[in-house]
Amino acid sequence: MAKHPKRELSDAALAMIAERFKVLAEPMRLKILHALWDDERTVGEVIEAVNGLQANVSKHLGVLQQAGLVSRRKEGLRVFYRIADPTVFDLCEVVCESLHDRLASQIDQIQPVAGARRRA
Repeated sequence: MAKHPKRELSDAALAMIAERFKVLAEPMRLKILHALWDDERTVGEVIEAVNGLQANVSKHLGVLQQAGLVSRRKEGLRVFYRIADPTVFDLCEVVCESLHDRLASQIDQIQPVAGARRRA
């Protein structure tokens, strides 16, 4: 992994970064972002895609909108949501790759033990 130069960050900047991670720390919000990956969807379509309840999904969409991760537009009575900050997927990809590498390493450490037990 390429090493990036260290940035000096103010307390205010660190608080903003922590808030962004806090928003992303909820699994349902990640499901909603994933549902919006390719295109905008109505609230009903998001609810169906994440298998959620209307009040719960609406609450999370509001949090994501407040954080600037999604945006909404109204068309008649329908409300459409879409990704407003696609860099969120870059962050998710970095985390997924890191978890994949970590789990692969753990599996590699376990497999020889499991193989030895089978032979016994």
